[in-house]
Amino acid sequence: MQESQELRGLRGWLVLIVIGLVISISRTAYSLLAVHYPVFADGTFTLLSTPGTELYNPLWAPILVSEALINVLFVATYAYLIYLFITEHYLFPKVYIATVIASAVFIPLDAWVCSLVFVDEPIFDANTTKELARTLIALFIWVPYMLVSRRVKATFVMHKPQSADAHTTVGS
Repeated sequence: MQESQELRGLRGWLVLIVIGLVISISRTAYSLLAVHYPVFADGTFTLLSTPGTELYNPLWAPILVSEALINVLFVATYAYLIYLFITEHYLFPKVYIATVIASAVFIPLDAWVCSLVFVDEPIFDANTTKELARTLIALFIWVPYMLVSRRVKATFVMHKPQSADAHTTVGS
């Protein structure tokens, strides 16, 4: 019991995880504001998605809309993860792992779909490669840490529902 109390708390390697989450939410929100919003606000989206225009491709509209929506979802998820982290909620490790896996699936899938429009460009440009590398680091380092760390098991215990056995009473 003493050892689990010593391990409990938002310290150690967990600090790096929350720093990564703060950076992720900042970068994704910045991307939404600096890249995605102008595409929809300045007429670029109309130019790319209207049949008959020079830059039209039928894939542009679904790509741009889905990228923006998925990034909004990631920002919301990162915010939720930060809340779960700060409150030491028992769901944090599970939601974190699911988010990292979703990101690891989304990045190459998005790159492949974009390659259908940019046929002469490499599927993994420098930015996509950096994003994928960051995600793979999280996948191969932080996910196993979440699964085996005694600190994680000792820290993220709040709001855990009581088991059914604890609520049953002996009756006649």
